[in-house]
Amino acid sequence: MSAKRLCWAVVVLLMTLAAPATAQKNELSAVVGRTFISDQGVKNVPSFDTNLRFGNGLSFEANLARRLKGGEGIAALTVEVPVVYNRDEDIHYSVNVVPRQYSAIFITPSLRANLLPEAPFSPWLSLGGGYGHFSQDSQLEFSGNNPGKTGTSTGVFQFGGGLDVRVRPWLGVRAEVRDFYSGIPHLNVDTGRTRQHNYLVGGGIVWHF
Repeated sequence: MSAKRLCWAVVVLLMTLAAPATAQKNELSAVVGRTFISDQGVKNVPSFDTNLRFGNGLSFEANLARRLKGGEGIAALTVEVPVVYNRDEDIHYSVNVVPRQYSAIFITPSLRANLLPEAPFSPWLSLGGGYGHFSQDSQLEFSGNNPGKTGTSTGVFQFGGGLDVRVRPWLGVRAEVRDFYSGIPHLNVDTGRTRQHNYLVGGGIVWHF
């Protein structure tokens, strides 16, 4: 089974398990933030500036989760499926060889451990992995058609942490940082890398039901 099909199978399973839930074992969260990617040096393309630079793409996360164990004590274990969409990751290189931007989606079923899950403040860590896809623009940065691929799929490893704050028994707010360690989009240049860190920093709301 491919990574993409496995991810969707986990999503469907989680939604099925959530249907008969009781006692607020489920969560639905929405987060808005920015994705940060470090500059990368380009090889074999003569230029006064050899760095490939990335913008800080506006990103959206939807996350469905179900508590598996704990809740009344000091810790709880939750299965979650964060789905992150970076709609417009701008790219800059001094030579007109890279696409002007790309979008990215990551689907990473994960396990999350919360400390003091019913307390007003609950820190947590998350670990998982799944599927990612980059859609490169059909146009180059300074005009012209992109001669390279316009779609790239990849496996993704996810690690993150954050803080949940309860404002009502059924409602909370969340601040988080997640690293989606993925393959690289096809950008028509050689950076010597096969993987990259995509750091999502954001905040949003959590609905408990």
